[in-house]
Amino acid sequence: MPNADQNDILFERARAVIPGGVNSPVRAFKAVGGTPRFIRRAEGAYFWDANDKRYIDYIGSWGPMILGHGHPAVVEAVQKAVREGFSYGAPTEREIELAEAILALVPSMEMVRLVSSGTEAAMSALRLARGATGRKHIIKFEGCYHGHADALLVKAGSGLATFGHPTSAGVPPEVTQHTLVLEYNNIAQLEEAFALHGNDIACLMIEAIAGNMNFVRATPAFAARCRELCTQHGALLVFDEVMTGFRVGLHGAQGVLGITPDLTVLGKVIGGGMPLAAFGGPRAIMEQLAPLGPVYQAGTLSGNPVATACGLATLKEISKPGFYEALAKKTRTLVDGLKAAAAAEGQPFNADSEGGMFGFFLMDELPQNYATVMTTDNAKFNALFHGLLDRGVYIAPALYEAGFVSAAHGEEDIAATIEAARQVFRTIPSP
Repeated sequence: MPNADQNDILFERARAVIPGGVNSPVRAFKAVGGTPRFIRRAEGAYFWDANDKRYIDYIGSWGPMILGHGHPAVVEAVQKAVREGFSYGAPTEREIELAEAILALVPSMEMVRLVSSGTEAAMSALRLARGATGRKHIIKFEGCYHGHADALLVKAGSGLATFGHPTSAGVPPEVTQHTLVLEYNNIAQLEEAFALHGNDIACLMIEAIAGNMNFVRATPAFAARCRELCTQHGALLVFDEVMTGFRVGLHGAQGVLGITPDLTVLGKVIGGGMPLAAFGGPRAIMEQLAPLGPVYQAGTLSGNPVATACGLATLKEISKPGFYEALAKKTRTLVDGLKAAAAAEGQPFNADSEGGMFGFFLMDELPQNYATVMTTDNAKFNALFHGLLDRGVYIAPALYEAGFVSAAHGEEDIAATIEAARQVFRTIPSP
């Protein structure tokens, strides 16, 4: 069947052997409908699906591909590392070099531990915070995602400052009984939580620029109050920068906000597309980790020599003068163009960006919390998603995900994306 859709064929095969046909749920297109695109190859700002159709890529492997796909310097570093060996299970000099590079760019960190995924890094930072403080309770915020560790798969309780309930089967309520889930950017609720539980709170974990309820910023006042209350009550402030680290700026969201966290969780960009993540902070806290201290954490592939080569080469490129200024400019050009295209067609639309990360909402105001994000018109978003997809533009297949621009996106890519959006907006009925 030479004219058959190869994506349909592959999806059918995948569903027979992989739950839902995918190895991470959002890839299944369940939120938007239709058949997932199975990717065969990628280069620069593009990837090609199983039918060899090209798409302008605005997910960038959900953030890591800040240089675009197949950057020559990164490819060269990885190929050299592969020839030296895939994995040793023993220390390497390259691990030290990557740790030194990270610490040089994130002043709040004096020591760092390398791991293999953002989930692992967040889970380990949480354990370290509890071990270092001797406390049980943690605070997280509705709409912030910190990986799929049991204690973090939790939704808000029935009232202000109450403990949360599991959002996944297989997570017993007693596992989340120490997790407080609060509303993002709600200072009054934050203050109430600390007033009620402050002496028992080990840490507050937050995406200071959230990318898992689309793109929502912590207000400066809210971020500052998080820092003040943690300091006042002896809790640790943990910034989850898996997505924002080296994405929104060379010093992450903490650099944008001017806030110093106690622990930082990193991922995505620091691996350059390879499975690599990290968590770090002041020496006194990090030395609580085994083998120096009582908090245990380990990993066979931690500091993998191929992944560290990829990460080091990526950090070297993004540290070059002018890199973030150029990236931020093209990202702003994209979001401004999308806003103008929507306005020309009478569509409610708003967008925001920082560095190479952006988000948009089919509403007149930028939301400040998850509840407002949830009021987005799903059907209209799905129409926009499929309209762009048909025109060769690939955005996240869910309205709760941020988007990413890379250094490889050119002016013509941005212009083509804006024009495609204008065409789609014309097909969507105005309010």
